[in-house]
Amino acid sequence: MRKKTSRIDNKIDILLVGQPNVGKSVLFSRLTGIKTVVSNYSGTTVAFARGKMRWNGTDFTVVDAPGTYSLEPLDDASWVTVDLIDDARRIINVVDASHLERHLPLTMEVLAQNKPTILVLNMSDEARYRGITIDAEKLSHKLGVPVIPIVARSGEGVKKMISTLFTLQIQKGEEEKDERGHPGHHPHLFRKTKRKHIDDHSHLDRRKIWEEIGNIVSDVQTLKHHHKSFAERMEELTVHPLWGSLFALIVLFLSFSLIRLIGEFLISGGVGIIGEPWMELPFGTELLFENLLKPLLKELSLVLGEKGFLHRLLIGTLIEGEIDFSQSFGILTSGLFIPLAAVLPYLVSFYLVLSLLEDVGYLPRLAVFMDSLMHRIGLHGYAIIPTLLSLGCNVPGIMATRILETKRQRFITATLISIAVPCAALQAMIVALVGDRGALPLAIVYGTLLLVWIVLGIILRFVAKGFKPELLIEIPPYRLPDLNTLLSKLWMRLLSFFKEALPIIIGTVLVVNILYQFQLFDLLARLTEPLVTRMWGMPKEAIVPLFVGILRKDVAMGMFIPLQLTTKQLVVASVVLAMFFPCLATFVILFRELGIKEGLKSTGIMFLTVFIAGSALNLTL
Repeated sequence: MRKKTSRIDNKIDILLVGQPNVGKSVLFSRLTGIKTVVSNYSGTTVAFARGKMRWNGTDFTVVDAPGTYSLEPLDDASWVTVDLIDDARRIINVVDASHLERHLPLTMEVLAQNKPTILVLNMSDEARYRGITIDAEKLSHKLGVPVIPIVARSGEGVKKMISTLFTLQIQKGEEEKDERGHPGHHPHLFRKTKRKHIDDHSHLDRRKIWEEIGNIVSDVQTLKHHHKSFAERMEELTVHPLWGSLFALIVLFLSFSLIRLIGEFLISGGVGIIGEPWMELPFGTELLFENLLKPLLKELSLVLGEKGFLHRLLIGTLIEGEIDFSQSFGILTSGLFIPLAAVLPYLVSFYLVLSLLEDVGYLPRLAVFMDSLMHRIGLHGYAIIPTLLSLGCNVPGIMATRILETKRQRFITATLISIAVPCAALQAMIVALVGDRGALPLAIVYGTLLLVWIVLGIILRFVAKGFKPELLIEIPPYRLPDLNTLLSKLWMRLLSFFKEALPIIIGTVLVVNILYQFQLFDLLARLTEPLVTRMWGMPKEAIVPLFVGILRKDVAMGMFIPLQLTTKQLVVASVVLAMFFPCLATFVILFRELGIKEGLKSTGIMFLTVFIAGSALNLTL
């Protein structure tokens, strides 16, 4: 039985419920603007958005429930949605008007909760364009609730929807519910008024439901022939076995290039994708830190006497007499620079591109395309999305594992990301340094990481316990994204980073700083010297870059340059650095998402894997 979760603090005035890709987030943004809060539901990693809507001078709380295909409690999303329904005063059930039959089963389950509900037929413009006409008045009569056609992107019908919603009578004096079984309504129609136990109910008959839905749809919906649009022809092209694969490769390449381009520009002002930037502009977070924060910290450093415990705590260690934001490792230097100047710019670019692919409608197609491969490592196609994000930065990649349904999937995906998926900054240094030794050494580095990703994934497929779900997703039509929705999603996701990750990263820098001052890392260096020199074949001086990699992987890679490593040593060093202990920000988020117990398991797997991979490379090359 699922562990009981605590309810959110306040009653929900308006709850949006619907399947994924029906435009709930667009409608939510239109109702609330960008002043929203994204939170994890207590006891889960399932996120929901909450905002305020003002109507006739009164503020109302609006919550966007996680998308779910059914209220049957098979995953966290459905559990959370049912709990939110229990706390809702009014419900807006959002369906895709162009695929009415697919969405009505969830509607039937929502209506079974006996809450004041209206049904909105979103994307009615697309339905009309496809030759689909729905008689909303007749559908309303058959379901017993108001039915309003809307276009959330343009706002068509939204005002009528809100006016109709507030004509519904709120249930008052509702009896206290028994919560021994499930904290909220069970997702089936109760036949008895007084419920004493979770088993004291009747299930909706699925066969009868589908018969009823078929009769309803045939009665309220009419179809007429229309010529295929360019978007529909693209839909067919992108699911073709051959052309779809080529299209996917092109989209992934362009997405990665755009993420890299935007991320590096926001950091350094450089315009480029690989290697030296094509041009540089006086812009970026690095310049901001250098020109605004560094002079203030220099004054503070002088006041503190450029040494001592407090100086090392706040400013860190001076590098050649200067503050180095990447290496000084003080709370006010590296503690602020890592999350705000190094990670945040990539978060902006990743989430912008992710939202773009999401709103255009390509992400579900990519997930379906990758489903066969991902199943071989115990995942389904949606796991490719966090993995691809991690090629830019592991932090948003691991945070994006929340889109996966089960703890098992999140554990496997996050573990593979932290071990075998190097971030863009590290990849740039690997390509520059190892690529300078030839194409073969570079191929060995990436080939090893890919092999580890596949082999470790297969092993975890059989070892990791938990439910193995199939990929069941709605494939939406291609559509032009809405700029306001894109910016709203970006803002909400960044707020989540500031709220959840930033304080933990700064706190971890503080703890590591104190441990460093007590020379714990010197002890670790002495203990690991036999491993580095004998098993991995690297000089003992390579220990320092490996530990610096905990802070910044790209900086650590650059520290291999003065060591004059052989090609073999450089290959081993690159693989070990990529796999050994993810950077501080990633490590913190890994534990934040998985929890202490699963985080320790993931870290243990990482240590074992990097030991085997580094040793095997040293012996075989």
